[in-house]
Amino acid sequence: MRDLRRDRIPHGNLPLELDTFVGRAAELAELVRTLESERLVTVTGAGGVGKSRLAVRTAARCTPRDGVWRVELAPVRDEEFVDYAVVEALGLVDHTTRLPRETLLAHLADRELLLVLDGVEHLVDACASLAADLLGRAPGLRVLAVGRRPLAVAGERVVPLAPLSPEESVELLTVRAGQRHAGHGYDTSPDEGHGEMRELCRRLDGIPLAIELAAGRLGALSPRQMLQRLDDRFRLLTGGDRTALPRHRTLRTAIGWSHELCTPGERLLWARLSVFTGSFDLEAAEYVCSGDGLPAEEVLDVLSALLAQSVLTREETPAGVRYRMLDTVRAYGADWLEATGDTARLRRRHRDWYVGLATWCELEWFSPRQREVATRVDAELPNLRGALEHSLTEPDEAHLGQYLAGALWFHWVGCGRLSEGRRWLEQAVRLDAEGPAGAQSRLKALWVLGYVAILQGDTVQALAALQECREEAERSANPTAVAYAEHRTGCLALVTDDMPRAETLLRSALHRYREIGELNSNVLMGQVELAMARAFQGDLPDAVRLCEDVRQVCEDHGERWARGYALYVLAYAAWSDGEPRRARELLADCLRGAHRFRDQLGSVLAVELLALVTVAEGDAAEAAVLQGAAGRMWPSVGLRLFGSAHYNVPHELCEAAAREQLGDERYEEFVRHGALLSRREVMTRALRRPGPPAALPLPRGAGRRATAGARTAKPAASPTRKGGETAG
Repeated sequence: MRDLRRDRIPHGNLPLELDTFVGRAAELAELVRTLESERLVTVTGAGGVGKSRLAVRTAARCTPRDGVWRVELAPVRDEEFVDYAVVEALGLVDHTTRLPRETLLAHLADRELLLVLDGVEHLVDACASLAADLLGRAPGLRVLAVGRRPLAVAGERVVPLAPLSPEESVELLTVRAGQRHAGHGYDTSPDEGHGEMRELCRRLDGIPLAIELAAGRLGALSPRQMLQRLDDRFRLLTGGDRTALPRHRTLRTAIGWSHELCTPGERLLWARLSVFTGSFDLEAAEYVCSGDGLPAEEVLDVLSALLAQSVLTREETPAGVRYRMLDTVRAYGADWLEATGDTARLRRRHRDWYVGLATWCELEWFSPRQREVATRVDAELPNLRGALEHSLTEPDEAHLGQYLAGALWFHWVGCGRLSEGRRWLEQAVRLDAEGPAGAQSRLKALWVLGYVAILQGDTVQALAALQECREEAERSANPTAVAYAEHRTGCLALVTDDMPRAETLLRSALHRYREIGELNSNVLMGQVELAMARAFQGDLPDAVRLCEDVRQVCEDHGERWARGYALYVLAYAAWSDGEPRRARELLADCLRGAHRFRDQLGSVLAVELLALVTVAEGDAAEAAVLQGAAGRMWPSVGLRLFGSAHYNVPHELCEAAAREQLGDERYEEFVRHGALLSRREVMTRALRRPGPPAALPLPRGAGRRATAGARTAKPAASPTRKGGETAG
């Protein structure tokens, strides 16, 4: 009997600290102790006081079994997206029609982890509801919230954070000045400059963000000059009574003072950058923010100046170098932009950039840059949401919102975001956009909505959307929309076991694609789906021919997503021909690709078939473990094996063989173990090389006989709502 103990390594998504953490030893120790005894702790304090840094530092000292996960809520503007943000931070993928709250509850039910909700102040009601619900039903969960005010939830322990002590303030100022302005001689020696720096920190009330902004100016101004300028501003605001200025206005004043010290170009860029949500890259900043006093070729230099002054921060991400503005600083810029009357124009430019980016990404999805596209859209999702929200709430821009929701089909379908995609698509198709462009955009949103609904197992909504799309497309003589509607209707017939109809519709759609010259990942998926229909009707040679053609086209164009599904069919054929080693190689390739794109459907299909290959190689125990892992994955995908008798045949054959070798009790034990594995652990097991295969009574050609008998096989049972997601 192999060892079934869970061997988990704590993990999570805490950001790496890029500069020195200064001070806060007492607060850090207190917060760690509090988290050990309380399940909901909220760190409160004024803006810029260092709540997020302290929370991340504290969380890094915690070691719950299933890791520490931080949810950045500053870019979230709509309370409806709070649950989505948590799902995203945890790395969960759910293709079903379940609400994200249900996905979270299922995932967290038996896990021990710390969830850091960072930036709750503008979403208090939604965050309070989420925290109460999760803590009430997930006993192993602890929540560390960060915001300017408490959540006001029963059992909450509030830890207010005060500004830095005088000694810590001076240390922070000298350390940051030394980092940013090497060679200026900033140190902590008790000289005249040190005294002025101490006074400067006192005037800034020990607020870390204000001190960081001051440190950014010490390369151009001496501490004495900075004090004089700050004195002037305080006198103007308080009539000379410095004590009348509350701390929240101290920060606002420090930001405003830093703003006044900027050049006109720096102030202009600061204001215009406030239209971004979350992070952004240089190309976006150059397009959105240039013009009217700021040439595009000067944006980099001005942006670099803001970076040196701590107005912006720089991040190294999988999508490349990106920039971010702290929410307090961004809000100041947004107010200034509003005062200039330029907000509407900048929002349109922001929208235009991200519509253009989505267009480029959709085209480049069918190219060697497919992985880059997936990474880029992940990074840009907060800004894409902003562009969608802007377009779908402006009456004259509905067609752009419909276009954007449809153009992102590859992200909704191929990168594990069906639930969010459906929300945007349903909102988009409810709108009536005028003119030919509007009609065409709505047709695309309709067929994409139909596709998403099919993958979620919602056949009624899928059929309604596809029928409406086809009728409107025929009425407006839009051959492209007709082809896509017919294709997806064929896909619906495939997963509902109507193979003759599926074949007819898919062949017709492929013919239409050839007539209009359409070739992309969708078209290749149509050919893979036709191959599945042929395989399920017993014609494996034709299925292999179709998928080898898809594979070649994918190799020529660098396409990896559709290629994975072609490999799945080829692996099915290899197993049917008694070549389990070949089938395993194909499935390993398929699984790696699906994992990269967070394609949960592709992953679980590959694991199901790999279990059958594994039992054919003689390892019934490992096959049962893989079946248990697949069983845990299906609730986040939809109806197990689509409820299809044809798709269910490999599962039934594997289970029968494994039960025969292991006996019912041992089989169920291994299945239960597989259900405990994380997605990362499933990948590790699935991709490792097997030992020498042992003989197993699955005769050559069993797959051919299985497909012939699929019509009489029992459909797979509907998945239970328990189990949930398998996060890495």
